[in-house]
Amino acid sequence: MHGSGNQGTEAAEVEIHGTVADGFEPVRDAFVRNFEQRGERGAAVTVYRDGRPVVDLWAGSGDADPDPAPDPGQTSAVPPWTADTAQIVRSATKGVTAAVVLLLHQRGRIDLDAPVGTYWPEFKAAGKERVLVRQLLAHRAGLPALDRPLTPAEAVDQVSGPAALAAQAPAWEPGTDHGYHPQTYGWLLGELVARVTGRTVGRWAAEEIARPLGLDFWIGLPAAEAHRVGRIGPVAEPPAAEGGGLALRPKRSVADAYRDPDSLTRRAFGVIAPLPDENDPAYRAAEMPASGGIATARALARFYAATLGPVDGGPRLFAPATLTLARTEESKGPDRVLVVPTRFGLGYMLHGPASPLLGPGSFGHPGRGGSLGFADPDSGVGFGYVTNGLRKGVTADPRAQALIRAVRSAL
Repeated sequence: MHGSGNQGTEAAEVEIHGTVADGFEPVRDAFVRNFEQRGERGAAVTVYRDGRPVVDLWAGSGDADPDPAPDPGQTSAVPPWTADTAQIVRSATKGVTAAVVLLLHQRGRIDLDAPVGTYWPEFKAAGKERVLVRQLLAHRAGLPALDRPLTPAEAVDQVSGPAALAAQAPAWEPGTDHGYHPQTYGWLLGELVARVTGRTVGRWAAEEIARPLGLDFWIGLPAAEAHRVGRIGPVAEPPAAEGGGLALRPKRSVADAYRDPDSLTRRAFGVIAPLPDENDPAYRAAEMPASGGIATARALARFYAATLGPVDGGPRLFAPATLTLARTEESKGPDRVLVVPTRFGLGYMLHGPASPLLGPGSFGHPGRGGSLGFADPDSGVGFGYVTNGLRKGVTADPRAQALIRAVRSAL
C-alpha cells in the first residue's frame, strides 16, 4: 500500500487522502474525477480483496452544505472529511439488516420457509397468513406501502410501523410478484428479529456483527459518535449523457411513477409524511433498519468482505450455504415500485441493468442518493462507497459506477 496524497495538477482543487495498493491506482484516479467532474463534495471509498484492504481513500468536505453560516468564534465552519468520518447510507443499511436475519437462520433461530406469523402472530391479519420469511427478504410480501403514512415520530417509535404492517392488506398476492419495499422493509425485518431474539436489529447488529468485525456501523447512532457525522445535502445532477438513478430508461420511469400521487411508487416512498430530516440528531439516534444506518466506507467494505471469508484473520460472517442464499436469485423482472426490472436474492440486490455491480455474482445494496456496498465472490472483493452529496437516483449512481469500473479495470 502507498499513500496517495495530492494527485498533482489534475487534482489541484481537492486533496485525496488514504492509500491504494499497487495496481489499484485507477480507483484513485476515478475518485479524483468524481470531485472534478461529477460534483462530489465529500466522500470515501474502500475496497477489500481476499480479506485485505487494497483501497482506502477519502476527500472533500465533511459537511454537504457548501456555504454554511459560521458560528461566532469559529475559524472554519466546514470540517474536512477525515479517515473517521461516517455518514448516513440510507438503503445501504438494508444489507446489514438482511444479514441479521440470515445469521439467525444460520444459527437455527429462524426458518426462512416458515410463515412470518409463526414468530409474529399479529402479522397473520388481512390475508397474510401464508407470507413466508423468505418473501420478506426478497421484497415479495406485497407490503411496500401503507394505507395511512406514519408521522416522523411514529416512524421511529418501533411500535407504530410494525403495528401498521400487521394490519395492512398486501398490494398484491404475496409470493406472486416483487416490488421494492423502501421503508417498510426495516419495520418488517426489525419486528421479526425482535420477536425471535428480544433485541432490536440495531442492538443485534452492534453486538453480533459490528463489534466482532470492528465496524464503524450503527443502526441508531450513539451520542458519543455523533461528532463524526456531517450534514448531507443535494448535489447537482450529472450530465444527461452519463445518466444516473436507475440505469434504464423505460417508457414509464421511476421518476414518472413517483410524480403520480396515486402510484404504488409514490406511496411506497411516502410511507413517512412529512419526510423526516435526516440531519436531525434525533433521527440519526433512532433505529431505522431500512434507511437510517450510519457507516464509514471502510465499514461497508469490511462487512461485505467478511460475508466472503475471514477479514484480517478475523471471523467469517456467512457460512457457504448462507452466502449462497444471499446471492441466489429470488426475484427478477419488472419491479412494481421501481418500475424497471430488478433482481434480488435474500436481502440483497443482485447485479443487473438496474443496479450494475462488479460482476454476475455480485450482491449488495445501494442507498438512494449515492452510497453503495457490495461483495463479489468471484473476485473476492468487498466494496464500500459513502458520500454526503446526494442525488435523486435510487441505484446506479454515476460516481459509484465510475469507481466500480475502475475496480474492474484494476482486477
